[in-house]
Amino acid sequence: MDRKRKWVLSSGALLVLFLGRMTTALEVPLDPKVLEGLPQPPTITHQSPKDFIIDPRENILIYCEAKGKPHPSFSWTRNGTHFDVEKDSKVLMKPSSGTLVIDISGEKAEAYEGIYQCTARNEHGTAVSNNIFIRQSRSPLWSKERKEAIMVQVGVSLVLQCRPPAGLPPPIIFWMDNNFQRLPQNTRVSQALNGDLYFSNVLLDDTRNDYICYARFPHTQTIQQKQPITVKVLDNSPSGERRPSFMAPLGQSSTQMALRGGVLELECIAEGLPTPEVSWYKESGDLPSSRMSFHNFQKTLKIADVMEADAGDYRCTAKNSLGSAHHTIKVNVKAAPFWISAPRNLILAPEETGILTCRVSGDPKPQIAWSVNGVPIKDSPKDTSRKVEDDTVILSDVQTGSSAVYQCNASNEFGYLLANAFVNVLAEAPRVLTPPNNVYQVITNNPAFLDCASFGSPIPAITWFKDSQTSILNRDPYVIHNNGTLEINVAQSLNSGKYTCIASNNLGTRENHVYLEVKEPTRILAQPEYMVVQRNRKAVFECKVKHDPTLIPTMNWLKDNGELPDDERFLVDTDSLTINEVTEEDEGTYTCVMNTTLDQDSASAMLTVVEATPTPAIVYEEPDPPTDLELTDQRERSVQLTWIPGDEHNSPTQKFLVQYEDLLHQAGVWHNLTEEEGTKTTAHLDLSPYAYYSFRVLAVNHVGYSQPSRPSRQYRTNPAAPDVNPTDVHGVGTEHNNLVISWKELTGLQSNGPGLQYKVNWRQKDVEEDWLSETVANTSKYVVSGTPTFVPYEVKVQAVNDYGNGPAPEAVVGYSGEDVPMSAPESVQVLVQNGTLAEVHWEPVLTSMVRGRLQGYKVSYWRERSLHQAEAQQEEQQVLLFSGNRTDGRLPGLKPYSLYTLNIRVVNGKGEGPPSPNHNFETPEGVPGPPSFLRIKNTDMDSLTLEWGPPQDNNGRLTGYTLKYQPVNSSNELGPVEEMMFPANETTVILADLKYSTRYKFYFNAKTIKGSGPTITEEAVTIMDEAMKSDQVDLATQGWFIGLMCAIALLILVLLIICFIKRNKGGKYPVKEKEDAHQDPEIQPMKDDDGTFGEYSDTEDHKPLKGSRTPSNGTVKRDDSDDSLVDYGEGGDGQFNEDGSFIGQYSGKKEKDTHEGNESSEAPSPVNAMNSFV
Repeated sequence: MDRKRKWVLSSGALLVLFLGRMTTALEVPLDPKVLEGLPQPPTITHQSPKDFIIDPRENILIYCEAKGKPHPSFSWTRNGTHFDVEKDSKVLMKPSSGTLVIDISGEKAEAYEGIYQCTARNEHGTAVSNNIFIRQSRSPLWSKERKEAIMVQVGVSLVLQCRPPAGLPPPIIFWMDNNFQRLPQNTRVSQALNGDLYFSNVLLDDTRNDYICYARFPHTQTIQQKQPITVKVLDNSPSGERRPSFMAPLGQSSTQMALRGGVLELECIAEGLPTPEVSWYKESGDLPSSRMSFHNFQKTLKIADVMEADAGDYRCTAKNSLGSAHHTIKVNVKAAPFWISAPRNLILAPEETGILTCRVSGDPKPQIAWSVNGVPIKDSPKDTSRKVEDDTVILSDVQTGSSAVYQCNASNEFGYLLANAFVNVLAEAPRVLTPPNNVYQVITNNPAFLDCASFGSPIPAITWFKDSQTSILNRDPYVIHNNGTLEINVAQSLNSGKYTCIASNNLGTRENHVYLEVKEPTRILAQPEYMVVQRNRKAVFECKVKHDPTLIPTMNWLKDNGELPDDERFLVDTDSLTINEVTEEDEGTYTCVMNTTLDQDSASAMLTVVEATPTPAIVYEEPDPPTDLELTDQRERSVQLTWIPGDEHNSPTQKFLVQYEDLLHQAGVWHNLTEEEGTKTTAHLDLSPYAYYSFRVLAVNHVGYSQPSRPSRQYRTNPAAPDVNPTDVHGVGTEHNNLVISWKELTGLQSNGPGLQYKVNWRQKDVEEDWLSETVANTSKYVVSGTPTFVPYEVKVQAVNDYGNGPAPEAVVGYSGEDVPMSAPESVQVLVQNGTLAEVHWEPVLTSMVRGRLQGYKVSYWRERSLHQAEAQQEEQQVLLFSGNRTDGRLPGLKPYSLYTLNIRVVNGKGEGPPSPNHNFETPEGVPGPPSFLRIKNTDMDSLTLEWGPPQDNNGRLTGYTLKYQPVNSSNELGPVEEMMFPANETTVILADLKYSTRYKFYFNAKTIKGSGPTITEEAVTIMDEAMKSDQVDLATQGWFIGLMCAIALLILVLLIICFIKRNKGGKYPVKEKEDAHQDPEIQPMKDDDGTFGEYSDTEDHKPLKGSRTPSNGTVKRDDSDDSLVDYGEGGDGQFNEDGSFIGQYSGKKEKDTHEGNESSEAPSPVNAMNSFV
């Protein structure tokens, strides 16, 4: 809206400001409460893309969503004729929607190919969608061909053709070998854009029989393979070195066409030996470095987001050590139609006038065709209130009932644009949208903004009152903005009170009350001071604050702009910080920050930690003051000063400090004039005119300064013209029509004489005009009124006194005052990067329209609704400020699958300009959020019921849910995982065939086409069988069971005692007793000393043992004891319990004879005996 700003008048008690009317741009408020009940023609909110390639394996989904009051009805055309959805059993239209779902199971998808268009209509008009071209994705098979081996001499060039079958969309080409490894590519061997494999020159290593071209069809995710190609490189007639020549493209030049906004790919592939290098440059200008990139080893130049300036001649150069070759590609840039300004919806009151504009551009120039309610205007009934002029429709003196939807179609040979814009004729009484009784709080001297957002048709006029009685003076800084907001530039306590805004039109009046509270600022009265503290001493920083008593303050302390260390030595009080036992690590800058809900103040001080001063063996003191000051060599602007040093007190004098007092300008104030080395007693002093000087000297050693010497006698200098001009000269406007020239005044000593004045000069820069001047005194600024808004001025300030002028001053450039911008950014475009990020681009506002120093561009954006929802649910507006003369920016933190609206304002030092037209964009789908809940109910012995809720944030169209679950044993070990899938419309499932008395863990998440969302988990335990629980309880409480366990324990204890006694007595096993009975002298006794089995050993002639067999081959059996554990089954065939205990019995090997087994038969070992009780 273009409403004029007006200042508040003081006629009575009214804050008089009426908003001007512009009948062509009334905005519809987004508040659903306001929209409820308002009639509205249909608006298409979501539709499928113009070129829609479908997967033949899935149902066809053609979107068409619209809103309106009443809710619109939908119909479709196919290939230009009516498509009767009800007559086709395979086609379903979703309720309250125009979206078509076509079931192609058992049907061929080709049957539903064609151009579809959706129509949404209600009693107020008809909106139409784009033409949606439905095509089935295709991945045809490779034609069979027989490939002969390619024979080629080493060094020559070679092209291996791929020529994949034409698919929809086109396939992605890559070359691999039989092992599915990509063939290596480099500057010599590379793949062209058409998929062919180019060799600039072949090597013997290029011989192989598995050059295979693969084509991947992205829509169906299928990969097809060409027959392998065999290449044999011969070396009987090698090719020699040669200059480069181009293999693609051929000839000296070629042409190529690119579309604006698309991607331009230029390719040059050269052959030669040695392998040539390729370089690029543009003959008619520079390459666009920010949008270009090189690929395929510099053989391909890629330019993104093509612009008209990219047209021209591009030269590629191939070069090797023998020469170079050139090829020129002439690039022509064309453009499909693109928006300059799309038509916007209009809300008009009866008898008002409105304008629809459809501004587009393209190459060739697009043809514009207007329709109303889906019918070409030339074929619709004649309407005398409507006039069509090329890209503009003018509606005059509209009447109730003439609401309609207009379509603008702009087309050329490269595409088309279609936009719907409704004209809604409404007669609505005013509504105030700002909540009543809002309380606004602001700190003194800051601007205050009181809202009064309204809606009505015609546009309501806004009037403001204060306290119902208080009149406002003309000079009071009240301003009402276009949206009805009342601004107080510099709020003071007297501005506090009750304010009333009234919105009125010819259909009624509404009022609203708000309140303003102006608070006192927060100020730090006693700031922390710089401290030097000895180590292990205490440091105390004070920070006393004054604040508005109605605001609650919060004190925070920072160290080096970070948090205070977590140390009990740091004590924070109401108005101080105490650090006990300071260390070197405590050094740094400490800042106290006082915050309230409206403002804050802070102050900082440094802490330095030093070592404790040791007691010196010698007393060092400051030197005594110098004496006997004498002035010699007296001249107009200089004098010689001499003195006698005082006692140094064991510390050599490092320097002397000479100070002066000007009795004429600053009596009693001493200033530093110069320093001299500690070995000197004379100083040459440069003086200024028109001063009454006295001098004194201080001595300095490492202890400190001495007391000052007695002053010298007075020395007067004569007046003169100024030597210097004022510094820090600036020219800054404080209002849109003034220029404030300021400077730093000269000191009395700098004035050089009486009658000091300042000659202020100014003139507009780059304009042929004379300097204007004004002479002022006793001030540091001068205000030039009546200046143009924000134009550069040259300013200079010259010092003047009674004895003449100062030196010629240098000119400084300043600017007159700023005013709010007059124009909004244009050509706003949004490029959606992903579900959470978008880029916004715009054309910058002309400098003349900025009317001030450009601060940047403010992008306001908000989420209208999720694309699941038909009705708007606007969220809180977000604002980003992009500093400087930017033309683009990024919008992070978006929500997937949502409709967003944004506008852009230019910002200068004075404020914000008008917003650009609202621009809508949509974000794609993303993964969903977690399911809202997962509950477990009806738990039984072998089953339970799961219930869940859909995610709060779908972020797309839910495709289903995934459930995984697994048992968990008593030691928290996880069992095997079971997985189940559920459709999106299910919210409960019964799990059966579970184990009783078992804990299960469940993992549950939702899915969209973008993938699975976060997982939520839950656990549950199935119920134990009641009979088993009863048995278990009875067994544990029976007396016989307890007695049995005690008896077993006692028996084990007795056996252990017996084994221990026999072991200590050296008891023999039955095997030993049997050997003792035989008394064979050739048999050595077993070892008894360590309680283990001894070993049989042969005599030197290796006689066989008694009772043993000699193998048939004449060899003697191994010399182990027949009673060895190996022979009794402990070898590789031994068995162990699950806990690792041995459970085998002593027994003969299976290979032994029966009598050997009998001879070896012995009583079980004590270990086995114990194991038998386990």
